[in-house]
Amino acid sequence: MDSAEVILAAMKNNPEMPILTAHSNPYPFSMEKSESAIAKLAEAAQVTGNTEDSETELPKVFDRTHLDDPRFEDYSKILKPRTGGDLSRVFPPKICSWAPCGTYPSPFKSNPERFNLGLSFVSDEETVLVDIIGHVTQPTASREFLRAGPRETISFHPKSVKAAIVTCGGLCPGINSVVREIYNTLHHLYGVEEVYGIPFGYRGFYSPEIEYIRLTDKNVASIHHQGGSHLGSSRGGFDLKKIVDAIEDNNFNQVYIIGGDGTQRGAIKIHDEVVHRKLKVSVVGIPKTIDNDIALIDKSFGFDTAVEEAQRAIRSAVVEARSAQNGIGLVKLMGRNSGYIAMYATLASHDVDICLIPEVSFTLEGSCGLLQYIKSLLKRKGYCVIVVAEGAGMDILKDEVDMSKRDASGNIKMPDIGLFLKDRINSWFSEQQGIEVTLKYIDPTYMIRSIPANASDCLMCGLLAQSAVHSAMAGRGGFTIGVINTQYSIIPMHELCSRGRIKVDVNSRMWHRVLATTEQPDFRA
Repeated sequence: MDSAEVILAAMKNNPEMPILTAHSNPYPFSMEKSESAIAKLAEAAQVTGNTEDSETELPKVFDRTHLDDPRFEDYSKILKPRTGGDLSRVFPPKICSWAPCGTYPSPFKSNPERFNLGLSFVSDEETVLVDIIGHVTQPTASREFLRAGPRETISFHPKSVKAAIVTCGGLCPGINSVVREIYNTLHHLYGVEEVYGIPFGYRGFYSPEIEYIRLTDKNVASIHHQGGSHLGSSRGGFDLKKIVDAIEDNNFNQVYIIGGDGTQRGAIKIHDEVVHRKLKVSVVGIPKTIDNDIALIDKSFGFDTAVEEAQRAIRSAVVEARSAQNGIGLVKLMGRNSGYIAMYATLASHDVDICLIPEVSFTLEGSCGLLQYIKSLLKRKGYCVIVVAEGAGMDILKDEVDMSKRDASGNIKMPDIGLFLKDRINSWFSEQQGIEVTLKYIDPTYMIRSIPANASDCLMCGLLAQSAVHSAMAGRGGFTIGVINTQYSIIPMHELCSRGRIKVDVNSRMWHRVLATTEQPDFRA
């Protein structure tokens, strides 16, 4: 007897019994996460001996008195009541708080072809804790955010949705994967007919020479295999009034904004203006930064790909350094304000002798300086490999930093630490030490940011996009989607952007692992 027959037999014996099933089938079974339903389903399966298709992987909420019930011992995900600790719930606003909204059953519930997806409905009672490390004798204090996922009811009728997707800022692996999956989720899962791409960032909303791109199955089919942004991207161009006017004039009611810290700050202003005008518009942010320096979230999409691709540059530097007498391989990686890529690439390679990041200052001269240590490495092992983040050593180059020179996103234009170190190392060895060295300098920045996402990032991009659409369709606005403790979460924009960019904690175990791997000394002495 197969699993469908087990369920039908159980229903025949007790027609009123609510049944859980995770199988694709046309039967209109109801879904109820209750102890009695689960127990009866388990008992029905035990009668036939068929338990391989059990529902034990679904999260269940049990009463505290039944947590030790042997009937449920095989369930891998049990949501237990918290016994203590202070929680601060931070939920994004509902559009119905400023504009009229309807209530419609999810297509996953009403459409037999989509019924299987309805088995993973998430309620607004399910939350994700930020701080999960507790203490035996102290209560845990933590914020909690709504768990992302499809809701049983939605606030937008799919046929009324007109969505816009825009990508802003620099390139990053995975942008096209996010764009494609937003379209696929809207169009194929919810039945939305109008999804548009806004070319070249924020200015694409209002520039008369730029036309919106109507997204179709054909023009997004293979974009996830390509680097860059299918829609085009740019920095700057933010004009609040013109952007919101364009949103209102074109009747967009869902706007998906993919970009970094500055882009998300702009998204907050768009959301606030939408609320001020009382427009039924969901403004959704999907954070993007290859540097992985966004607060709260585990990591940003594209980071894994960047670290993986950085390995190629490091391996090339190692080969060059080992193949020359007194060879030095110098690799500059991305990281204006934080050294996450340099840190993780160093740890992953196990070939780096020196890792320099913005969070740790260093000196060049003196017995404890960088140059003397490079000399000692050449004497001891014959070669040296250095990884430097682009924002490292700015205290050394402070006289060359012009605060008035900024890019379109408002970032200070910094001098090139890689070229500076290359010239300084060469001159110090030749002029002051009389030693001939062979230094190879590698800057893979544009190679890294322009490649397609790897498998890990592709998966993450898809889930971020799906979570964004589910939350927007449920009537939430002014939020971003991020991964917190491996769970996809709905984070209010203000909560994310008010914390600024994060930096590597130099007192953390992760940075100490870097020091243990490279065996480098403290260059600050």
